[in-house]
Amino acid sequence: MNKIKKKIYRNPPAFTLMAWASFAFFVALILIGLYTLKEPLMGKGYYLMGPVSLISSSFTVPKVVRDNQEDEDNYNLLLQKATIEDDSNT
Repeated sequence: MNKIKKKIYRNPPAFTLMAWASFAFFVALILIGLYTLKEPLMGKGYYLMGPVSLISSSFTVPKVVRDNQEDEDNYNLLLQKATIEDDSNT
């Protein structure tokens, strides 16, 4: 018999859709604003660097924080198991 549990997500699909839709909407606004800007291409490229860097760091920083927290939780769990095993051996 198959005993695989159903995958459970932390966020409902509607919230996930809203997050990605708002992300796409605001990226589109930035691109439309740059397209209609009356500046040479060099100026538009300079103005594009800020949002691209901000978007990149907006994904990277939460991932790093989450990974560090998961590593800390795993370390604490291993330390707790080791402590319990040491106590049972003595």
